[in-house]
Order: sequence, then structure tokens, then C-alpha cells
Amino acid sequence: MSDNTAPPRPAALCPRCAHETIEHITGSPVPGVWEVLQCARCLYMWRTSEPARRTRRDAYPAEFMLTPEDIGAAPEVPAVPPLRGPEAGTATR
Repeated sequence: MSDNTAPPRPAALCPRCAHETIEHITGSPVPGVWEVLQCARCLYMWRTSEPARRTRRDAYPAEFMLTPEDIGAAPEVPAVPPLRGPEAGTATR
């Protein structure tokens, strides 16, 4: 890879649900090597340096694709319970 290689281009559509709002989360420590992107609708997150089956809608596995209806009908993700207090026991080192 040469030093003047253009950085990866962000996806136009979410690979999983085809939503058009893709948010840039962070970039690589070396500028232009990769970016972490996230879909605003289904919350799928990927790095631009991953293979096409993870980054491009036309190559994403059909069995994992979602529609807006799938997302609307999905069960609620349970909340993370609060941390247990010291009375619940602690790990020893």
C-alpha cells in the first residue's frame, strides 16, 4: 500500500438494513487506514477494512439482512443489570 492511497470510502447504505444514515464513529490511529461506521437504524457497526461480506450491502449474507419490519418486531434487548455490591462476594486476586 503506498502512502498516497485514498482512505476507504464510507458505505452509502448499511450492509445489514440498507438504511442511508451511516455515522462515523472513529478512525484508525494511522489516518486514512480504516474507519468504524455505525448504522443509525439497526446499530450495525463495522470497520471499513473488513471484507465485502461485512461492509457492502450487495455482498452481505441474505440470512442476516434486516428490514424495517424486522427491526420493529424485534424483542427488546434486556438492560444490563446493576453491578453487584460487595455483599455479593468479590473475586480474589
